[in-house]
Amino acid sequence: MTTELIAYLGEIIGTAILILLGNGVVANVLLTRTKGHDSGLIVITFGWAIAVFTAVFIAAPLSGAHLNPAVTLGLALAGKFDWGLVPGYFVAQLIGAFIGQCVAVLAYRDHYRVTEDSGLVLATFSTDPAIPRSSSNTMTEAIGTFVLVFAVLYITGPKIGDSPGSLGALDALPVALVVLGIGLSLGGPTGYAINPARDLGPRIAHAVLPLKHKGDSNWPYAWVPVVGPLLGAALAAGLWHFVPVAL
Repeated sequence: MTTELIAYLGEIIGTAILILLGNGVVANVLLTRTKGHDSGLIVITFGWAIAVFTAVFIAAPLSGAHLNPAVTLGLALAGKFDWGLVPGYFVAQLIGAFIGQCVAVLAYRDHYRVTEDSGLVLATFSTDPAIPRSSSNTMTEAIGTFVLVFAVLYITGPKIGDSPGSLGALDALPVALVVLGIGLSLGGPTGYAINPARDLGPRIAHAVLPLKHKGDSNWPYAWVPVVGPLLGAALAAGLWHFVPVAL
């Protein structure tokens, strides 16, 4: 197997683990009659942080553990990642997110059957704004992703061109803590997707899986957690280039 295929496989596996554990904790909190029912946002944010830690730790030796198109874009714009690999990483991340969501549904299948609120069901797949307003929601996603990608750019190496654009296993904890901070501080308005694959892959799964009480997949909102994070990643890479010059 070529190095590129191993990297794509690593992104599929890592992103699948990310979504399995991340949306798994959301399902545990929101679905009917689970052991963690109604345990709140703090449980969700810590669960997602642990999901990031686990996924990055697993995927780091295989692919550099991007697990997020926004991270891949930011690293490429910063000159830390080969543009030729970007499309393959995007596709692998989307596939992994879809697979991870399907496994999470299997784990909670009995609870999906008894959860009648379609809004809660959708929330275990993809994000939804507390106050729907496209401009504000996009800005919130861009801000959260800016923080994530800007931090990742420094975690992978502070000097332009000196880093291969990958996260090692030892970087799993700091990245997880960054995501925890984003969730606690900026997660209120939109649910902090900060990852196009994290939202789009599970939303596709929601659309195609035969769930009894699922309702619609809220496709009119689906562009926000894709465009917002990509904008935030581009801004982070731009500032990362500018700061050394300004100093």
